[in-house]
Amino acid sequence: MKSGFVNLFGKPNAGKSTLLNTLMGEKLAIVSHKVQTTRHRIKGILTAPGYQMILSDTPGIIDPRYKLHEKMMDSVRQAVLDSDLALLMLDGKDNLEENDTIFSGLNLKVPALVLINKTERMAEPEIALATEFFKDKKYTNGVLAISALKRINTDLLLERIIQFLPEGEPFFDGDDLTDRPVKFFVSEIIRERIFGLYSDEIPYHTAVIVQEYKEKDTLTKIQADIIVQRETQKGILLGEGGKMIRQLGTDARKEIEAFIGRKVFLELFVKVRPKWRDNEWQLREYGY
Repeated sequence: MKSGFVNLFGKPNAGKSTLLNTLMGEKLAIVSHKVQTTRHRIKGILTAPGYQMILSDTPGIIDPRYKLHEKMMDSVRQAVLDSDLALLMLDGKDNLEENDTIFSGLNLKVPALVLINKTERMAEPEIALATEFFKDKKYTNGVLAISALKRINTDLLLERIIQFLPEGEPFFDGDDLTDRPVKFFVSEIIRERIFGLYSDEIPYHTAVIVQEYKEKDTLTKIQADIIVQRETQKGILLGEGGKMIRQLGTDARKEIEAFIGRKVFLELFVKVRPKWRDNEWQLREYGY
């Protein structure tokens, strides 16, 4: 039996969350074209005959501007420490030298595969150039060109990962898909819909906290708070006559129902907490 922790690292928007979902065959991580969507480390547990891999999606690596960012980078550093295999992922059209600097800066003590992602948008010479660039780096134990979205070479990637897993007993029961509770994924679904419905900086100024999750006979009752920094942001979230918050609630409810397989009654409340992204106590309260 093989069992180990396989952790994803890279810049924002490299496609880490999409790859986690693709490898798991389940949507565990929220996905958006906007950068810095992932704030938490999310573990997916993939168990099959002969192996169990715990796949971790981590926040995109950035220079912190707020305490929130610092906590996000703390989770990246923790993932570096508990990796058995690192997957170093980049958008193949991104700056290669910049990604090399980031990967080198992780100071990995475990094997690493470099994944050149989004190859569906690249020409063969571009793929060859990126592969050649990374193949002899000190941190590299292999380079693979993939497309997480189009599932190009993702089966081959699974085979490569299994080769690097250490021998050992499973860490989790075979039926487990993640170590996160359902309430976490409910808050992430709501946050994903905020990324989809609102433009500019609004999604980055919000947090979602599930305050109530009760399973009744015929439905599940959920009450969640959406935290913003300013009254003007609250007004944008609500929309004229509450139009936008109703749309958000409808979209999120449908997705939550599909996720948990039950009817849902969803209540959303918008609350203003000035500078919450730099407030240690509030960040802890919000799960960071």
